[in-house]
Amino acid sequence: MATNEVTLRPPTGVDGTALEVDYLIVGAGPAGASLGCFLGRYGLKGLIISAAPSTAHTPRAHIINQPAMDLDLEKECLRLGYSGPEKGHTRWCSTLAGREFGRIHSWGSGPERAGDFQLSSPCSHLELPQTLLEPILLRYATQHGFPCRFSTRLLSFDDSGSDSVVAEVQDRIFGTTQKIRCKYLFGADGARSRIVEQLQLPLSKKPSQGVALNVLIRADLSDIMKTRVGNLHYVVRPDVEMPDFAGWSIVRMVKPWYEWLIIMMYKPTCPADFMPTEAQVHSQVKAVLGDDSVSVEVRRVDKWIINETVAESYSKGRVYCLGDAVHRHPPMNGLGSNTCIQDAANLAWKVAMVEKGLAGKALLDTYSGERQPVGAQVIERANTSLRNHFPIFEALGSLSPSLAERKEQFAILDENSHRGRAQRRQLMESIGFACHEFLAHGSDMSQRYESSAVFLHDAGDLPAPPSNPVLYHEPHTFPGVRLPHAWLNTPIPKQQVSTVDLAGKGRFALFTGHGGEAWRSAAEKVKGGLGIDIAVYAVGYGLEYEAVYNDWYRLREVDEDGCVLVRPDNFIAWRSENLVGDCSAILRRVLEHILAL
Repeated sequence: MATNEVTLRPPTGVDGTALEVDYLIVGAGPAGASLGCFLGRYGLKGLIISAAPSTAHTPRAHIINQPAMDLDLEKECLRLGYSGPEKGHTRWCSTLAGREFGRIHSWGSGPERAGDFQLSSPCSHLELPQTLLEPILLRYATQHGFPCRFSTRLLSFDDSGSDSVVAEVQDRIFGTTQKIRCKYLFGADGARSRIVEQLQLPLSKKPSQGVALNVLIRADLSDIMKTRVGNLHYVVRPDVEMPDFAGWSIVRMVKPWYEWLIIMMYKPTCPADFMPTEAQVHSQVKAVLGDDSVSVEVRRVDKWIINETVAESYSKGRVYCLGDAVHRHPPMNGLGSNTCIQDAANLAWKVAMVEKGLAGKALLDTYSGERQPVGAQVIERANTSLRNHFPIFEALGSLSPSLAERKEQFAILDENSHRGRAQRRQLMESIGFACHEFLAHGSDMSQRYESSAVFLHDAGDLPAPPSNPVLYHEPHTFPGVRLPHAWLNTPIPKQQVSTVDLAGKGRFALFTGHGGEAWRSAAEKVKGGLGIDIAVYAVGYGLEYEAVYNDWYRLREVDEDGCVLVRPDNFIAWRSENLVGDCSAILRRVLEHILAL
């Protein structure tokens, strides 16, 4: 009888090892928990440990973007998350209840960009704080073979063995230590990663952009929100002397409309080790909200450093790192947990293929080669978005050194003068430019992998990038890019399904059309020879599926009898423009190349 329970094997030697598991994940945040989900879905079993006593106690990450929803958990996430219209606005204001300087559509909303997002994915952005996301992920991971031990801290590990890693961990409740032997060690242990430190992975690190406080509050702001819809509110007060620990603030909805996170940004002159008193924080919260009648409960205060750091390599030997352990950046663009989840998706299918004997170990080398450039792009994008707020602050006059100068600069916005018109134009244009953070569809969707895990022979020319690759995503089937989304249905319509939904799920998928029947028999022969499961879908008029809006016939970029091969992580592995003479031979050669056989 099948079971999801993990077999914990006793030691086989006399080295003091107390426990053996195949796969040990250190860290239970979005990276570690989603890795446990993916590995468990592929039938592997292991253990997650976390130094924390429980799941996240603060809602640090909160935006789930379109490509991150590639788990069997979308319905549960939608049930607990928030997808209402309010999440689709970002505002700049003097206080939450006060003067509004401007707003912008966000996260795929608005008449100008909503269609772009809808055409690219069957999913939409979701407001789901990390406090709610992690329990969903860990429940799924536990039920699929990856239980989690909290209050268990990694002390060190020995990766000198040729076929295993031995980790020494400490139970933080009882103070006891224990050794765990595993085939692979996965470092998802966050920005202060012990694993990255011990591995001595080189870090590309730029100077910190400052310090911030996360202030979690409970306050009923439903009356204020009636005319101030939005999930992000940037509070800038040029005409008021702000405390050193809160030069400007971001008010972020956690649960509408009674739980909020206020991010207070330290001024450059404020010492990094300064910590305001409880009374100072409470007073500043009231000032940011701008309504003294509101009752406020400050639930917790956490300090964090604004990082711009990426590891130059994500792995070494049998140790693989992912998430904030290898890319550290501010929360701009909502890329944090999404990048963690996509790290896990990339790594998990490769581990599963290797462990099941379906791929050579060299496939695992492509993990770092594919994901490290993405991590570098993410930290650059997030930090650039942070810097892009300063032209807004400048237009509001809030960057001047003295209060008198700030008031003078702020007052120019009301002038009927040349400089007043110029400053108003700067304010409008700089707020509009924030679309590079809040409508950055290209940053979300347009990663391209270059490695031996994609097959480029006869792939054709690489498509030219969009005019603005941060804002816009153009779907293609060039090997190494994300599978385009298109709605499909049966000739007699039932429930429509996306190409994205048909692909993935732990196996390769092959899309073909009229005249491409030979690809199906080729996939069967390859499965018999290599053991590789390939789901084959015929899409065309009168075939197994039809494109509901005819868009797949354009998006596939191959002829009807050609094919598009998709990896288990929904990235294009290879394509053939036409039917070839010996489909079985070419398909086998392609898969042997991709899987390092």
